[in-house]
Amino acid sequence: MAARPGDGRAHPEAVNTANSQFIFPLNEFWLPPRQTVEVLRPPMGITMTPLRFIAAVPFLLAGLTGCHRAAPPAAGPPPGPTPVTVAPVEVRELTLTEDFSARVEATETVEIRPRVSGYITEVRFQPGQMVRAGEVLFVINPRPLETALQLADANLQRAQATAEISAREAARGAQLLADKTISTEENDTRKWKARESAAAVLAAEATRHSAQINLDYCQVKSPIAGRVSRALVTAGNNVSGVDGFTTLLATVVSVDPVHVYAAMEEGALLNYRKLEREGKLEKTAEGLVSVALQIADGAGFAHHGTIEHFDNRLDPNTGTMVVRSTFPNAGGVLVPGLYARLRVPSSARKPVILIPDLAVGTEQSLRYVWTLSASNTAQKSFVTLGTFVDGKRIVERGLNSGDRIVINGLQRIMAPGMPLAPEPPATVKTP
Repeated sequence: MAARPGDGRAHPEAVNTANSQFIFPLNEFWLPPRQTVEVLRPPMGITMTPLRFIAAVPFLLAGLTGCHRAAPPAAGPPPGPTPVTVAPVEVRELTLTEDFSARVEATETVEIRPRVSGYITEVRFQPGQMVRAGEVLFVINPRPLETALQLADANLQRAQATAEISAREAARGAQLLADKTISTEENDTRKWKARESAAAVLAAEATRHSAQINLDYCQVKSPIAGRVSRALVTAGNNVSGVDGFTTLLATVVSVDPVHVYAAMEEGALLNYRKLEREGKLEKTAEGLVSVALQIADGAGFAHHGTIEHFDNRLDPNTGTMVVRSTFPNAGGVLVPGLYARLRVPSSARKPVILIPDLAVGTEQSLRYVWTLSASNTAQKSFVTLGTFVDGKRIVERGLNSGDRIVINGLQRIMAPGMPLAPEPPATVKTP
């Protein structure tokens, strides 16, 4: 052992092992004042290698520093009530409603087909154009039918001439019979020929009228006002006007108003019929029940119409009945074929409770809200929710008028019975 100058204490400079002399400086491991450490010689038969010695040094130093461990901090005061924002539930006079999947359909849909055969010479519309009733859409080559009309005119004139001659002969026959110049049989023959000629004139007129109709059919017109589709057959193509084999040229659908079809399930149907019998449904001046429609444009139930009629039987396969409603569509927003949601009244007008949707929590399949008790503690109230009204949710069961619910700070509530510090909702000051 050698003494470090100035401290008067022994300081080890080397370690002797049992089998060999290993010189290892310990100047780097200087101990604090008034601290001593005894370096033990390993037992006989155990070799203190440099690696074993170095590995033991950190544990030795940890033991020395552990003697000065700091005391744990003192516990603070218990936490106070949790601050949350609360608001009373809103009570409003409303009519409860029920929504059903629906489809928009045109009140009138027409397939444009030719009534005579021939080649298309003109297409007089643009795809998607609004057309009027009676407007010409296609023109079929009229020349063959013009020739048929001319032939019918000629046959009519010939029949008229023959009828005029027969009428004169019949008139003379009556005079000759009075003079006993011809026999009664000859006179009857003249009268019958006159009548036959008159009938031939009628037949010729009918043939001529038919030829005129066929010629008019060369102009294919829209029977209704509405929006036309694209032309399915273009100019230069031959189309058939034979019944049962006619060619589809285009389609036209009416735009305003439109029909909306929805399938109402059995329970809702029976409830609606009951309210209707009891006179609890609000109706328009025309005696019709108002309904609302929502399409996928994000505008909500912005379209309003009336129920027109229910089907005459319930579908036993689906347990639903089809209900048809009529909606005005002056702007053409409701396009036939659109998927929509139909909102139908399901109760009489009565007070209902409304709450913000952000105040609703979920516990598995149940919905709940945190309410504030008289002692300002949290209470979990399970609720049954209805539809949205002006961004708020209708509560059908679970809350009463005057209840206060937590609308902000829900994540701070750990369990029922937790003390709360209620704060009113912030108000926006208008300049």
